[in-house]
Amino acid sequence: MKTLYSRVLLITLAVIFASSMLGFFASNIYYHVKLKPYNDGKLVSIAEEMKRFIEAEPAGMDRYLRNAAALGYEIYVTDGKADNQFYGKSFRQQDLDERDVALVIGGGVYHGVAQFPNKPFVSGFFDNRLSNTVGVPVQLAAKPYALFMRPDVLLQFGELRSFFALVGLLTVIISMLLFVISTRYIVKPITRLTEATRRLAQGNYNLRLTAGRRDEIGQLAGHFTTMSRELERVDLARQQFVSNVSHEFQSPLASIQGFAKILAQSDLPQEEREQYAAIVEAESRHLSLLGKQLLLLSSLEQGGEALNKKQFALRGQIRQAAEMLQWQLEEKELLLKLSVPESISICGDDVLLMQVWINLLGNAVNHIPPGREIEIRAEMTSSCARVVIADTGDGIPAEHLPFLFDRFYRVDSARERASGRTGLGLAIVKKIVLLHEGNVEATSAPGAGTQFIVTLPVL
Repeated sequence: MKTLYSRVLLITLAVIFASSMLGFFASNIYYHVKLKPYNDGKLVSIAEEMKRFIEAEPAGMDRYLRNAAALGYEIYVTDGKADNQFYGKSFRQQDLDERDVALVIGGGVYHGVAQFPNKPFVSGFFDNRLSNTVGVPVQLAAKPYALFMRPDVLLQFGELRSFFALVGLLTVIISMLLFVISTRYIVKPITRLTEATRRLAQGNYNLRLTAGRRDEIGQLAGHFTTMSRELERVDLARQQFVSNVSHEFQSPLASIQGFAKILAQSDLPQEEREQYAAIVEAESRHLSLLGKQLLLLSSLEQGGEALNKKQFALRGQIRQAAEMLQWQLEEKELLLKLSVPESISICGDDVLLMQVWINLLGNAVNHIPPGREIEIRAEMTSSCARVVIADTGDGIPAEHLPFLFDRFYRVDSARERASGRTGLGLAIVKKIVLLHEGNVEATSAPGAGTQFIVTLPVL
């Protein structure tokens, strides 16, 4: 199996090789298009200078051409027949066409460098062929000759070629070493992240990755740490939820079991029998309510409860919720103020939203002392309906506010457990509001009452 380290290294080396080939290809095209005609013209002018000197000093031609060859040129002089002379290093291939020789002897100029065939990965500048020369006519003792010449690249640029070859070789070697080191630097955090992912899959959520980097890998490590913390929180919440559910079921079941044994006694007085039977009935109702609310909450969280959205007036629904709790309001002599404009209408599931208002209003009714006041008011913002349910109760301590919407959370556990409430009402409220793409929050202070603020989109 190829590791990420080897993949990155191989890809990097492949990119270097491909870049080198493409760079040479582009440079060779530039030579053929731009430099080759210029080089041809320059060599023709040098050959013309040689021609003028030879024709002016024919006796010194041999010495002059040997000196020119020593300075870095390869020269070929011929009369087109048997008189052929070479000066300097020999040509690799003597492939000069007889028609080109005849052209120069006849007074023409041979542009072999400019006419050399284009080859993508072979530069004509280094091709040591007789056809890759320039030729000019020369008159010696009234006899026409042809002089062909080209630069001796090895003689002129031999040291530079070795120098650049060494530079290129060292560049490749050093680059490979640096790539080996840098690739390890890039891959190491990913390796640690892979190991952390494996540990996370095994249930170890206490993971902290400190990449110390601000690039994408550093951001990935930061997001992974955040994810592990969130998964740890969710796992703890799940464990707490299981514990709470077990406790919520265990208490009424233990009561039912104990009182059922007592009820089975034949000599139990009728008054006590009725009292214990009422307790068993109350605990059974509590279990039934708890089961229904757990099923509803599970259905909402899994998306199993499809929203049946429709447009309806908000005032009418809140008034209906208040009427359902009318007897509790009268029993505690609570004053209910309703300030909801009839013009406000929302689009949502009226059955689920009814549970929101009943839960929030019922929560206020159950927690404030008798003779207090509850106010429900609503207003329109830019694109949302904002509903506030405020009471004049004793308020909720600040340390309890962040946990109000958690499952089974109770501010006063003993009193609320005795009232038969499950501690799931606010969790259901929040889930329903979130399914409607809204928001719910609570504000309170001891002695100043409590406000629940629900924001729902109008459309």
